[in-house]
Amino acid sequence: MIFMGFAFLYTFLKRYGYSGTSFNFLLGAIAVQWAILARGLIFAIIPHGVFGPFPLDISSLVVADFNAATVLISFGAVIGKCSPLQLIVMLLLELVFANVNEYLGIELLQVADIGGSMFIHAFGAYFGMAVSRVLFRESQTKSDKLANSYTNDLFSLAGTVFLWCFWPSFNGVLATDQGRMFAIINTYFSLAACVVVTVAISSLVDKHGKLEMVYIQNATLAGGVVVGTTANMPIQPWLAMLLGSLAGLISTIGYRYLSPSLEKKLKLHDPAGVNNLHGMPGILGGLGGVLVAFITSFSLVVLDIFPAMAPVDNSTLLQEIHSNFTGVVAGMGRTGAEQGGYQLAALVLTLVLAIVGGIVTGFVMRLPVLDPPEPDMMYNDADYWHMPDEEDELIKPSVEIDVPNSETRMRLVKNEEA
Repeated sequence: MIFMGFAFLYTFLKRYGYSGTSFNFLLGAIAVQWAILARGLIFAIIPHGVFGPFPLDISSLVVADFNAATVLISFGAVIGKCSPLQLIVMLLLELVFANVNEYLGIELLQVADIGGSMFIHAFGAYFGMAVSRVLFRESQTKSDKLANSYTNDLFSLAGTVFLWCFWPSFNGVLATDQGRMFAIINTYFSLAACVVVTVAISSLVDKHGKLEMVYIQNATLAGGVVVGTTANMPIQPWLAMLLGSLAGLISTIGYRYLSPSLEKKLKLHDPAGVNNLHGMPGILGGLGGVLVAFITSFSLVVLDIFPAMAPVDNSTLLQEIHSNFTGVVAGMGRTGAEQGGYQLAALVLTLVLAIVGGIVTGFVMRLPVLDPPEPDMMYNDADYWHMPDEEDELIKPSVEIDVPNSETRMRLVKNEEA
């Protein structure tokens, strides 16, 4: 998903295919290394006040991959507008903010977000949009290189399908056995419903009833985003399908109407539409987690999802549980309503830290030493890559020949001029 799905998804710009895929490759490779160090510092070393080794296992590598996803979501908001140095600086700062946010949410607030609707998708989207706003220049929105092409759209759709197929494993990989089953089922149904609704809305909002490829490339994935928080929860398939349908609806409408309005009124230029694919569905997914927590009553089943709802230490209820079951750890004795309030607080905190962190990072990225691209070189591979000489490949050198008639002569002259 990280090194193929996002890479091909970001080939949608007609002159930025080399950079879209390869900068994705570079950022992903740096992110999985930096994330392990940043998380070790924030989750293990600083809280305990002891500098030394921290655990490293398969789960650590998976979470580092999740961190890479956060950065690559933000990359979509600034794609084509930043130099590689600027992107690396964004990565280094973003993963510090992102892991501080996750530490506050998981360790202090003790909320659930197994598939990252809040901590990955919403954070990455609004961090990237905040950076994009700080870096905004009017010329960014007027380049003819922002257009797509038939070939680029096909490559981008390949990335979409790759992400779509693997999304159930993304949402379920960190869950326990039963939670993993729920995550796969819920994500599966949410994604399927999202595709159907996206295609339908895409046709409805077009005056000729035609489909728009950008909606199919992006909004069809919103079903995986929206069910991230509730993926491992025992919600019914109909609720997963409802969430996926709502995500497809708001994402498609966002691409059609909201993105142009935000660009015009607030100068929020978002080339990949991360607000529509990750931002708004991420918020909806976080609110879904609030609702599920609010209506949940205490049971042994939910302790794996909301550990803070377990009885407090030395309570009578905990002692009764221990007399029949082992392995139940004392919690904070929260009610469903209290847990829902903490889920909401984590969502608000995520949005605040993402926006503030993005603004700070954006101002750092404006430093001239980071080699920001000139306006005429934005969305253009030629500024960073050796490009194949397409003209030499398509046009053969002219030679002196004896042409039989004026019609043939005119055709050769036109070909040479072309």
